[in-house]
Amino acid sequence: MSHADQAAPRLVATHPKTPAASGGGTPGNGTPGNSEYTELARDIRASGLLRRRYGYYWTKLAAIPVLLGVFIAAFILIGDSWWQLALAAGFAVLFTQIAFVGHDAAHRQIFKSGKWNDWVSLVVGDLFTGMSYGWWQHKHTRHHANPNKKGEDPDIDLPVISFTPEQVARRRNKVTAWLVAHQGVFFFPVLLLEGLSLHAASVRRVFQREHVDRRAVEILFLGIRLGGWATLVFLVLSPGIAAAFLAVQLGLFGFYMGASFAPNHKGMPLVPHDVRLDFLRRQVLMSRNIRGSRLLDSAMGGLNYQVEHHLFPSMPRPHLRRAAVIISAYCRQRDIPYTQTGLFESYGIVLRYINRVGLGEKDPFECPLTAQRQSFGPHDG
Repeated sequence: MSHADQAAPRLVATHPKTPAASGGGTPGNGTPGNSEYTELARDIRASGLLRRRYGYYWTKLAAIPVLLGVFIAAFILIGDSWWQLALAAGFAVLFTQIAFVGHDAAHRQIFKSGKWNDWVSLVVGDLFTGMSYGWWQHKHTRHHANPNKKGEDPDIDLPVISFTPEQVARRRNKVTAWLVAHQGVFFFPVLLLEGLSLHAASVRRVFQREHVDRRAVEILFLGIRLGGWATLVFLVLSPGIAAAFLAVQLGLFGFYMGASFAPNHKGMPLVPHDVRLDFLRRQVLMSRNIRGSRLLDSAMGGLNYQVEHHLFPSMPRPHLRRAAVIISAYCRQRDIPYTQTGLFESYGIVLRYINRVGLGEKDPFECPLTAQRQSFGPHDG
């Protein structure tokens, strides 16, 4: 279905003391929007799309150590050679795909048992990928609760990219002001540093004074992964090749991760801090799906179904494609804009938006809405 002529999402502020405002965070509390979500959830549950997919995930979990073993054996056999840079790119893809499995486990998609999911997240995230589950949980939970909400969503409060005029104003010296004004140009190159940033943020998190579940386990696993990986690389390769190998592996890992997460919310409406929305609209209006084949589903780890993932975070990844058909039709029937674009189209939207903010756009709330009207093009329902 074409949504090209569909009006952009309108966000209506509600007084914090009204029922719609106070209950916006809890689906199914009796407000009209939440009643709609309850109805949708009933349809989704009846369709069987929330049932576990043990065969799918056990296959992935069994494949992870096998593939890692094969890659490490190849790394050792190739030895001190510049051909290792090609293998570094392979490791970047493998680590990102492993991280997607950790993401699924952290959202309780794999097992019914919370402890089983936690331990898969710890092993897959900390030990195999070098990303702290505690850090991810702290950050990502806040994002899911309030996507694109100012002051609430950590994904729109980044150290190097500005998404609002307030963030632009904080870059006061001439160098940072120039970088922000050209941030659209630097957006993708900056992603090459994301892998290093993810590892650094993970290490900081486990050593902070704030509470971290299973802190000792996370420190042990991160130490083995990060320290052991660096040791292996420098034992097998000469210093120059080792440094180049790590640069390629970390750079492409960060780029792949960032390029998979960036299209999903950036350039969608930003929600002022005092605006309250029911759960259904809060998740649908701020999320963008990326249409494509099953190959794209695998490449993006299911993150291309961001609307479905935000509405039903515990839905197993292989069910998201079928759920998208049901949810897009449900939104269409209720005149709720359901945004879906092509992958490269989504990157264009993101770059145009952050360019406009960086160049001094006065109304950041209007930027993504205008972009949606003028740039989204056809949206399939």
